[in-house]
Amino acid sequence: MAELTLPDMICFALYSANHAMQRVYQPLLAPFGLTYPQFLVLMALWEADDRTVGELGRALGLESNTLTPLLKRMEAQGLLARARDNKDERQVRVTLSPRGQALRAETAGIGRCIFDACGLAVEELTALRDQISALRDRLAG
Repeated sequence: MAELTLPDMICFALYSANHAMQRVYQPLLAPFGLTYPQFLVLMALWEADDRTVGELGRALGLESNTLTPLLKRMEAQGLLARARDNKDERQVRVTLSPRGQALRAETAGIGRCIFDACGLAVEELTALRDQISALRDRLAG
């Protein structure tokens, strides 16, 4: 097998696509004062509010040492609240604030903008997502 060049590498294709996707998100999220990682946290909490930091980390694929500073910033912005679990003091629970909940409706059009920017049919985008997710799972497992 010949030596791979940067454009030949799947890791670089995924890395550069990730950066391109975040560049598309940035101007869409800026009016709400959100970063892409903050938006992902909100999406996870919109799916299931009142989660432990550990549960949230598993949903997002983030370690607590990465997630905790992000959650602290979001709490300071008034998007969520963190509190010790009443049943297990070792656990920290994360819940959406009214502002965090309201952003769900305010950001509802972002998904359509991302879909349009991708320029793929629904079936193609779904298949691509499924392939990338399967690759991630194989690499993780």
